[in-house]
Amino acid sequence: MNDQLKLVRETLLECATEFGTPLYVYDGNKIIDQYKKLVTAFKGIKFRVHYACKANTNINILRLLRKEGCELDTVSIQEVQLGIRAGFKPEQIMYTPSGVSIEEISEAVKIGVNINIDSISILEQFGNTFGNKVPVCIRINPHILAGGNSKIQTGHIDSKFGISIHQMPHVQRVINLHNITVNGLHMHNGSDIQDVTSFLDGFEILLHTAKEFKDLKYIDFGSGFKVAYKEKDMPTDVDELGKKVVEKFKAFCKEYGRELELWCEPGKYLVSDAGYLLSKVNVVKHTVSTVFAGVDSGLNHFIRPMMYNGYHRIENLSNPKGLKRIYSVVGNICETDTFGTDRKISEIREGDILVLLNAGAYGYSMSSNYNSRFRPAEALLLDGKKYLIRKREEMHDLLKNLVEVEF
Repeated sequence: MNDQLKLVRETLLECATEFGTPLYVYDGNKIIDQYKKLVTAFKGIKFRVHYACKANTNINILRLLRKEGCELDTVSIQEVQLGIRAGFKPEQIMYTPSGVSIEEISEAVKIGVNINIDSISILEQFGNTFGNKVPVCIRINPHILAGGNSKIQTGHIDSKFGISIHQMPHVQRVINLHNITVNGLHMHNGSDIQDVTSFLDGFEILLHTAKEFKDLKYIDFGSGFKVAYKEKDMPTDVDELGKKVVEKFKAFCKEYGRELELWCEPGKYLVSDAGYLLSKVNVVKHTVSTVFAGVDSGLNHFIRPMMYNGYHRIENLSNPKGLKRIYSVVGNICETDTFGTDRKISEIREGDILVLLNAGAYGYSMSSNYNSRFRPAEALLLDGKKYLIRKREEMHDLLKNLVEVEF
C-alpha cells in the first residue's frame, strides 16, 4: 500500500461505513493541488485552464474548481447547462462538441459560451446562421498519432475529431464567404500522452496554422496529460512542458504582433488520481485455475478496465498487512466483468473493502444502470471533512421515466 493511500485508509473505511458501498470518494485538496501545479507550470503568459468536465461532472467538483479560478470545457449542451448551474459565467465555458446538430450549437450561442467548431459542414451552417455576429474557434486535426491505445487517440488522420490541417484553404474560403470571425484555434491529440515532444510537435503545427488567422484572441492546445496508473508509471512532466510551451508561445506572440491567451483543457489530470472506488467483497470463489474476488460493483460503475483495457491498482483496505495472494477481481454484472486479473493483493476475505485507485475520471460519468443496478453514491473529502455529494440511486430512479402502457 503506497504512502498516499496509507494516509487516507482510515478515512476511506469511515466513508464506506458512513455512506455504504459501492462508493466513489474524491480528495478535493488533491484536485486543487493538481490545478495549482498546472497554473504554476505555465506562468509568465496569459494562461487559462478549462476543466474537461466530461471526466467527472459532479456539480460539487465543478464548483470546487470554479472557486479556485478554473474555467470549463464542455462537449454537450447538457454539460454547458451544468456549468452555468455550477456558477460559471458563459464566457468561462468552452463548448467543443463533435457530431452535433446546428440546432444544439445555436442553443449554446444563445447562452453565450465560446463556440468551437470541428467540421467544415457545421462551419458553413454556422456562417449561414450567424455570419460575423458570433466569433468561433476552429478545431484542427494536426495528424499526429499520440497518446495511449487507439481508443483514446484523437489527432490522427482517420479521427472523427477536428478539421484536417490540409483543409485550411477550404476553411479560409468558407470564412471569407460568410465573413466569419475566428477568435480561437484549438487542437486535442488524445489522452495519456507522456512524451513532451508529442505535445510540442502538435503545438508547432498549431502555431504555424495560427498565422493564417489574423483575429485570434486565444490558442487552445488541448490536454491529454498522462497520469500514473501503475506504481512505476511516469506522468507527463508538466513543468518541463510548461517551460518549453511558454517559451515558444512568447516568441509566437511577438511575431504575431500582439499578446494572445493560451488555453488548455485537462480532465483526467485534475481529477483521476484524486478518486477512489470502494467496493465490498461479496464472495471469494475458487475455481480450478483462478481465485476470484467478487465485489458489489462492476463495469456498470467503472467501465474503463473493460472498455479501454485500463489498468487500475487494487488494494485491500480492510487487511492491508495480510499475506499477498493472487486474485482476479470481478464485478457482479452478468458479463465478463473484470477490474483486474492475476493481481497480488493482501489476503481478501468476504466482507473486506477493496479500493480501485485513480478512479476520479471517467467513472461515474460513464456509469450506467446495466442489469438494472443502481448507480453508486459519491463523497468528497475536503479540508478534513467528509461530504456526501450524490446519493445512491434507488428503485424509483429506475422507474421515474418509464411509461407503463396497458395492453
